[in-house]
Amino acid sequence: MNPLRPVAVRIGALPWLPRYSRPIIAVDKTIQRVTRGKVTLLAIAGLPSLVLTVKGRKTGEPRSTPLLCVPHDGGWLVVGSNWGHPKAPAWAVNLRAADRAEVLYDGHEYAVSVRVAEGEERERLWQVLLRTWPNYALYAKRTDRELPVFVLMPLGS
Repeated sequence: MNPLRPVAVRIGALPWLPRYSRPIIAVDKTIQRVTRGKVTLLAIAGLPSLVLTVKGRKTGEPRSTPLLCVPHDGGWLVVGSNWGHPKAPAWAVNLRAADRAEVLYDGHEYAVSVRVAEGEERERLWQVLLRTWPNYALYAKRTDRELPVFVLMPLGS
């Protein structure tokens, strides 16, 4: 295990961290652009990540966001946590409105189908997610909304 991973989990639990989400994401995007997607803040910490590109539901313009992910059953799980903010992140609202998106993972691009896990499946996948990022439980306590669990599967699989 990457020795920075426990540090990242601790930092991710800090209650003031969400205030700095925009600069953190900006730094991450810059690192990814300079390294052509080979290095991310999450990867430095030993955490799996992807870049999600989904069309804006209003503009139709593609929007890209680096995200923590959990590889699972040939695809990926992502959570619209927004660090426990009352409002869902824009990417999650856009993704919920989409039936497909693009994923950049480990230097490879994939067209993916999109669905939101519900009920028993969501509960099972939630436990899978918590093994990688236990702070999701903390984020869920910070908000009244249910954090959506998205299942992204490569098209044609």
